[in-house]
Amino acid sequence: MINELKVGDKIPHFTLQDQNGNNFNSATDTLGITTVIYFYPKDESGVCTKEACAFRDSYQDFTDAGIQVLGINGAGIESHKTFAEKNRLPFKLLSDPGNKVIKQFGVKKALFLTGRETFVLNDKGIVIYKFRDFFKGAAHAKEVLEFLKTK
Repeated sequence: MINELKVGDKIPHFTLQDQNGNNFNSATDTLGITTVIYFYPKDESGVCTKEACAFRDSYQDFTDAGIQVLGINGAGIESHKTFAEKNRLPFKLLSDPGNKVIKQFGVKKALFLTGRETFVLNDKGIVIYKFRDFFKGAAHAKEVLEFLKTK
């Protein structure tokens, strides 16, 4: 059984590579900065593309608030690089081979695909908000921005 991260939990330590082959270390690269991590099933699928583009279209709102955005799924670096370039994604997409990190976060599968869930972390790596909706990918950025306005 997978333990599900809840609001108030500290995220697990992980190191993954982004679409450019650079390491991202959760222990150091989330400290001191509010971070949005969204897990999504597949590069180039319809709902996932809408979700990524919604974060892209809201990216200035996030950066103006000093917030970094990260997308994570099990696809390889090359797939992420192609997806990011094709859709002009200005944020990091992290490759999670074997879906180890998605399992550490406790993101539930939907149908036969890995899940779609978004987490907001405070500057100490603690989950302060989460949103899950498998079929409404574009809603993730909007829901996070609404939450951040209330905080």
